[in-house]
Amino acid sequence: MSSNRLEQLYRFLEDRPEDDFLLFAIAKEYEKLENEEKAEKYYLKLQDLHPNYVGTYYHLGKLYERAEDFELATEIYEKGMEIAKALGDKHAFGELRGAHEMLNF
Repeated sequence: MSSNRLEQLYRFLEDRPEDDFLLFAIAKEYEKLENEEKAEKYYLKLQDLHPNYVGTYYHLGKLYERAEDFELATEIYEKGMEIAKALGDKHAFGELRGAHEMLNF
């Protein structure tokens, strides 16, 4: 690990292993380090443990877009839109819909 921030996040995670914000922050740090595999691992863990954490779907979809897995990105955006709609989160729904439309334009 070359990121001091990542090391700090892992220390926090020891005390709160299922904390949604920490899992998200670790995934984002791995993205910054261009470690897409580890980023995906933490996004998927976050999605599994906290399916209503709607930010996951946008960032995981973007990760799949960069990997040129457009079918999976589309599925993730659609799932995120369903959850955002069910939660009444219009902002997240709009962001996910915009990403979905740009991908499938």
